Amino acid sequence: MKRFTLLLVIGLIVSCSKDDSVSPVPEEPIVAEFRTKLSELNLYTGAMKDLNISSKAFKYQLNTPLFTDYAQKERLIALPEGGRMRFNGEGLPIFPDNTLIAKTFYYNIDNRDVSLGRQIIETRILIKSNGEWTTGNYKWNEEQTDALLDLNGSTVPVTWINDDGISNSINYVIPSDADCFTCHKSYDNITPIGPKLRSLNFEIEGANQIQRLLDNDQLFGLDNPNNVNTIVNWEDTSQSLESRARAYFDVNCAHCHIPGGFCEDQSILNLDHSVNLSNSFITERKASILSRVSSYNPGFSMPLIGTTIVHDEGLELIESYLNTL
Repeated sequence: MKRFTLLLVIGLIVSCSKDDSVSPVPEEPIVAEFRTKLSELNLYTGAMKDLNISSKAFKYQLNTPLFTDYAQKERLIALPEGGRMRFNGEGLPIFPDNTLIAKTFYYNIDNRDVSLGRQIIETRILIKSNGEWTTGNYKWNEEQTDALLDLNGSTVPVTWINDDGISNSINYVIPSDADCFTCHKSYDNITPIGPKLRSLNFEIEGANQIQRLLDNDQLFGLDNPNNVNTIVNWEDTSQSLESRARAYFDVNCAHCHIPGGFCEDQSILNLDHSVNLSNSFITERKASILSRVSSYNPGFSMPLIGTTIVHDEGLELIESYLNTL
């Protein structure tokens, strides 16, 4: 009887040990500081190339995204433990200290079959500390196992097949830290560009992005997404030509062409989405706009940084709109 009892106890111990062995390993907290390797920030779990986002961060998308030489992008925000964004109108929310915003740029080998893999190029990071934002870029290695902090910028050759089956090759330019400040400049400070609430106010997989932030207690100070203006998707031809063009200008150009932006002293344009047409000076500068976006000429073409080729579809939209003015 004693022997049976002993065996039973041993069996229970072994059984409990097996159950414990399959318990999930807690994810490491995200590190909101610049380290040598991207992996040290704990933004991803598992193999880095899979871009499996930590549960301590969340993805977001923009209704009209920035054009960067046809690169694909994955955008994420990591708030500090218990931290929330505060509503501050249709533009950027107020982020708590120790917020990290990341954007990873990559190209599918073939857009028609994503199972063939991708080439990840860079991950751009914004971190807020003591009320101020700092920038840093991580360049991915050829093995796609990690990315190293690189503040000097570099050029990476890329080849991909687009949706129409056409092969494209470019020399993709990773911006330097100084280039990042050019686009993220607001007077003498660094600021995020993309996650304005008006650009997030649309549905993904049946759920409104802003409502999801409210439901997850990641945003406060707002009762309803309907109280936020919405920027349209520039590719949505059911929308007016003007609203589509102004959305495109807002995302691709307004970070420089606004008060406090890099081009404030060089141009009268104010391309912020909230500014009406007469105060934007688009009509007065339409000839200059068209000449600067219709061909690629470094130092002259617009956008000034972040592209090395003309965005054919964007050019067609802008030209069509300017011809109505």
